[in-house]
Formats: sequence, C-alpha cells, structure tokens
Amino acid sequence: MATGVFGGSFDPVHHGHLIGADRAAEALGLETVLFVPCAQQPLKAAPPAASPEQRRAMVELAIEGHPRFRLETCELGRSGPSYTVETLRELRVRWPERRLLLLLGADAALELPRWHALDDVVRLAEIAVLTRPGVPVPASEFVTHQVVTPAVEISASEIRARCGAGQGIRYLVPEAVADFIARHGLYR
Repeated sequence: MATGVFGGSFDPVHHGHLIGADRAAEALGLETVLFVPCAQQPLKAAPPAASPEQRRAMVELAIEGHPRFRLETCELGRSGPSYTVETLRELRVRWPERRLLLLLGADAALELPRWHALDDVVRLAEIAVLTRPGVPVPASEFVTHQVVTPAVEISASEIRARCGAGQGIRYLVPEAVADFIARHGLYR
C-alpha cells in the first residue's frame, strides 16, 4: 500500500493543490493522499493568515467526497515549527509497512537543501515532485518521482490578495471553500 503525504499551509487550499494531489494519486498508484496542514511553516517568515482551525476546516471542505483524500492533523497539534520529518516519523510508527511518498510542489522542492533533517526525510519517504508552470524541478538525488500536472496558475497568495482587494475567487477554490472564506471574512 502506498500513501501520499501532502503538507503545506493551505492558506487557503485551492484547485491547484487538489489537481496536483489527484494526479499524483493516479500516476503513483496511491491508495490515499493525506493533506497535512502545518501549524507553523519553518521556511516562511510570516505565519498563515487564517488560523489552524480555519485552514483545517477549509481542507475538510475541499477534500470532502474524494475517495482517496484524507485530512491528517498531527502537525496542528504540535507546538513550534512543523517539521516534515516529525510527521513522517509519526506516520511510520502508525504504518510501519506502508510505502510513504512525500508530495511536493516544484517550488517547495527547490527548498529541499534547507529542510530540517533531510537525510531522515528521504529515509522515511520517497519524494515525488509535482510540476508547476515556470518552476523548474530541481535536479536532486532526493527526488525519486516527478508527476506532470496541468499548467494551472493558481497560488494561495493570489487568492489572499484578491480577497483583500474585494475581488472574486470563483473557480480558484472549491465553492465550499469560497463560501467559508466569505462567511468568516478571511483575507480581507
């Protein structure tokens, strides 16, 4: 059995995340893809704009009904930076025989040399990079898979900026996520 581990701020989760995870599940034969919202991203200076509870709720809304997608909240319960290695260690204890594949966007993969305990990360999971328009997939001994994803130019920062400017986000995020953002006045 193979499980994809897809972490991030998800501030907010958007169709680019969902399309990438779906393509990875299909291309890599993943039984499940775990969406792992982080509490505090170690390589980003600014904290997420939405609270951990709000980001968790948006991920739940976004993945509802997808047969392979699951929410994993282990990082939200930890204090301090959300290190991927700690999540992979926890999942390895939970599922010692399961094949774990860490799903990274090409932009996140460029940061691999800066990751905490990278040697342990690659010992615990294979790394699969999801292609992203305009971002090269790094030539790295640690990257074991590359998943070609459609050229969808969506970013969470663009969505936050559009919300802040009072512009629409229809078709950038699932409708339930857009409704949640509007109902809670997020990113204004």
